Amino acid sequence: QVQLVESGGGLVQAGGSLRLSCAASGRTFSTYAMGWFRQAPGEEREFVAAISWGGAVTDYADSVKGRFTISRDNANSTAYLRMNDLRLDDTAVYYCNLGRMVGVYYYPSDYWGSGTQVTVSS
Repeated sequence: QVQLVESGGGLVQAGGSLRLSCAASGRTFSTYAMGWFRQAPGEEREFVAAISWGGAVTDYADSVKGRFTISRDNANSTAYLRMNDLRLDDTAVYYCNLGRMVGVYYYPSDYWGSGTQVTVSS
């Protein structure tokens, strides 16, 4: 059984920064790629960023490139999403996922956390 727990969300002003964390347990974390997704009210869940099992390969949605950075600490079974220069349209619930990457393409699994709310205010 896999458990993913996100944390680090909150209320931040536009232009500010947050760092999200995703703590994993129950599986060999280091053998999986990790992905971050987000879902705004009334919208479908969308891909944000992914990182390969070793951290050498990353991929980002165009909307966050240059502002967000994904990283991981396999020794502590934790993945991170550093978000800088936050915008109003970054407001969403952010979810992490265990999956796999083929090249730069991320394939999510059914393992999701419960999400953490990020709200960006003007």
